[in-house]
Amino acid sequence: MQRNRNINRDNDTTDTHHNRGNLAARAGRWSAQHRKSAIIGWFLFVALAVFAGNQVGQKNIADIDHYSGESRVAEELVQDNFPADPTTESVVVTSKQYSYGDRNFNAALTSVTDELTRQKSVADIRSPLTRDGPVSEDGHVALVQFTIKGDEEEAAEKVEPIAAAVEKAGTAHQGIAIGQFGDASFEHQLTKVFEDDFAKARSISLPITLLILVFAFGALVAAGLPVLLAITAVMATLGLIAIPSQIMPVDDAIAEVVLLIGMAVGIDYSLFYLKREREERAAGRGARAALEAAAATSGRAVLISGLTVIVAMSGMFIADSPTFSSFAVGTIMVVAIAMVGSLSVLPAMLSALGDKVDRGRIPFIAKRRQRAVAEGKEGGVWSKIVAVVLKRPAIAAFAAAALLIALALPALHLETQQEGVETLPQDIPAMVAYKQAQVLFPEENVPATVVLKTDDVESAEARRAIGEFVTRIGETPGFVAPRPDDITTNPADTVVRIDVPMINADDDSRAERDIETLRGSVVPETLGTIPGATVATTGMTASSVDFNQLMRDRLPLVFAFVLGLAFLLLLITFRSLVIPVMSIVLNLLSVAAAYGVMVLVFQHGWASSLLGFEGTFGIVPWLPLFMFVVLFGLSMDYHVFILSRIRELRDHGMTTEDAVTRGISATAGVVTSAAAVMVAVFAVFGSLSMISIKQMGVGLAVAVLLDATIVRAVLLPATMKLLGEANWYLPRWLEWLPKVQAEASAPVRPAPAIKNDPQPTPAEA
Repeated sequence: MQRNRNINRDNDTTDTHHNRGNLAARAGRWSAQHRKSAIIGWFLFVALAVFAGNQVGQKNIADIDHYSGESRVAEELVQDNFPADPTTESVVVTSKQYSYGDRNFNAALTSVTDELTRQKSVADIRSPLTRDGPVSEDGHVALVQFTIKGDEEEAAEKVEPIAAAVEKAGTAHQGIAIGQFGDASFEHQLTKVFEDDFAKARSISLPITLLILVFAFGALVAAGLPVLLAITAVMATLGLIAIPSQIMPVDDAIAEVVLLIGMAVGIDYSLFYLKREREERAAGRGARAALEAAAATSGRAVLISGLTVIVAMSGMFIADSPTFSSFAVGTIMVVAIAMVGSLSVLPAMLSALGDKVDRGRIPFIAKRRQRAVAEGKEGGVWSKIVAVVLKRPAIAAFAAAALLIALALPALHLETQQEGVETLPQDIPAMVAYKQAQVLFPEENVPATVVLKTDDVESAEARRAIGEFVTRIGETPGFVAPRPDDITTNPADTVVRIDVPMINADDDSRAERDIETLRGSVVPETLGTIPGATVATTGMTASSVDFNQLMRDRLPLVFAFVLGLAFLLLLITFRSLVIPVMSIVLNLLSVAAAYGVMVLVFQHGWASSLLGFEGTFGIVPWLPLFMFVVLFGLSMDYHVFILSRIRELRDHGMTTEDAVTRGISATAGVVTSAAAVMVAVFAVFGSLSMISIKQMGVGLAVAVLLDATIVRAVLLPATMKLLGEANWYLPRWLEWLPKVQAEASAPVRPAPAIKNDPQPTPAEA
């Protein structure tokens, strides 16, 4: 036993000396030597971050920050010159059996108005019985309209008891359906849908993640460590995000984005690190040597991967959108915190646990893993695939590239679609009521708002132009002529606001064509003839058109920024001109293929019933840019991890082909496990209610699946085999680049099996 301890100490000493210059190794060594400080310090940091966030409070971006282009100009004019619009709600009273004027129908209208009158937060009730309330031509449908006191946020909080009172009125009348819709109702019900959906996502994805990790490690304790680190990184980020939000307000959805990215990278980084440490222990290294080898190799890969993801996420700043800027801040923070946690506290936990990390073993899984490692078959089926690929690299590369290109081709016809009523859950009560009313009362549809600013809106010239606009718009297909109360003027008589109901508000493609007609001909030929006037159009459709244009303008800049910085980072990391180019091309192939699959699924309706939606949809405007930066960053995780292992083996004297074979086989298990976690989590998001969330979940899941299988197991080894030593080509004029290769020690002979390998004492460490 003493001899075995000495062998392990010798291995520890050799590796410690050799890896002294590696930043990740130094971080891992410090963490292992000061494990109590590292562990307590980490959890104290998380607790303080959460406390600070609660004390400071998160500041969200203002509603106007969701607008861009011309719609932003119009919204600013409205905000600066008019009081905030009251929150209006409508109650739809419908009956096939009765009509307006019948005693039963009028009794239902009376019950609704009586219930609304009792609500203290309700004002300005408009009913067909008391004031001009809309009634359909056949009399079978009528609207009762009212406003809710307070601003939009207060209205969303007050609407629930009002809706309950309306529902109570509906239950008292047989043969009559009563439903309520409006901004407050939609806000309240959609918030509930979001909360339920993400609670469902968390409750499903966490057990799935743990199950995958249990299969990866064969032990409950080892499986729990990556999840623990990821969750604490997310908690710390959600707390700390409140601090920069005071200067740069964040989007309401920042928590969901941080959770999605934080769990993905947090688990990945811990998985890479922990897998390598377990592998080194299984190969016979002592506890300290295994930990330092993992720090110097996988730790360094985590560092480079994290920096690459941060570079990709920073591309969202280029989008010139407060929403994307807030997503950039949140994702960069959670990636940085998860990366720091992996390099600082994870080694301390592994040092403290030692071989106890394998407690809670699942016998048949643990035995299979041990047998695979002992027989050198830890790559499993991937080793066999790589062996076949390397025998016929040209055929494999052609077949894999052809498949990805075929999947990517539909992306050439990618169309974006605004997030309107069609993309919302169709079964919520407010949507059902809205659908009942929209066809019969087009004048109540979501309007386009035209804002005119001039020196005097009461001048003869301005009045003539406004009159011509009202007449012209009434003759234009797709619009309803505005009523007198749809035209309002500010107290200074310098700004007039005209709300124009849109008949096709629920048909995105037709609504966008109508906006083009409004902006392209109707406005310029009427209101645009006033000298020195400013005219701008806003509204749900108009703002979507402007946002789409912003994304089209900014997407090439984001691509150039992300790809350029990633190229430089990989060039420095691997000291090769070929590796960065190959990496970028492979990542772009997987992203393009994911775009293509999204087009097939959502624009063409493939597998729609399987995903729980009906009809076809364009891709929501923000998703292509968001998916690019996220997928490029996440796929680089695997890429850097695999390439680092290949480069490490080549630096130890292997040929490129042998290094590729061994590197991919050795990393196959961890890459498969990490990818399986991501695919499972993203697939859960693909099962949620919102079309935009479905699209994001499907796109991310498909991209990660393709990237971890076809790209990493086929296209990457085939390409590297074909390139041979050219993979490592670096021109002489770039020899000045810093050398940051891994400083892993040379392979050591396996130590004899030890049942209870003691951890080094603090003095030994």
